[in-house]
Amino acid sequence: MRALLDTHTLLWVVDSPDKLPATVTAICEDENNALFISIASFWELAIKMSLGKIELGDNALVHLKTWCDDNAVQLLPISLSHCQQVQILPFHHRDPFDRLLIAQALCDQLVLLSADEHFADYGVEVIWKHSKDT
Repeated sequence: MRALLDTHTLLWVVDSPDKLPATVTAICEDENNALFISIASFWELAIKMSLGKIELGDNALVHLKTWCDDNAVQLLPISLSHCQQVQILPFHHRDPFDRLLIAQALCDQLVLLSADEHFADYGVEVIWKHSKDT
C-alpha cells in the first residue's frame, strides 16, 4: 500500500501513537507499505507555529524530518500536476492544505490516512477507523 499521512496523523504517529486507531498503526508499522508525508504538511505546521496556533518547539520541523528519515517515510514534493488537480477539485471545504493533500493522493494514487471526514467527499480512499472503539 502507498499511503499519505495528513498533518494530524503525522503528529500523532510521531509523538502520540497510542491515539491512533489500530488500523492506521498497523499500516504505518508494515514495512511492505510505502509511507509519504507531503511537504505541504511541513509548510502548514510552520505557518501554525509562527501564528502561535500550535506549540511544537523550535526544532519541531527538524525533529519531524529526522523521524521521516529514520522510518523510511518519503517527503512528497508539490508538483505542477498536483496544483492542476487542486484547481479542478470541487469545493466541499476550503482548507488549502487539505485540498493539496487530496490532490496529491489522487494524482499519485495514494491512500490517505486521516480522520478528516471531508476527504472522502473528493473520491480519494481514506483510512481511519477506531477499531479500539468497536
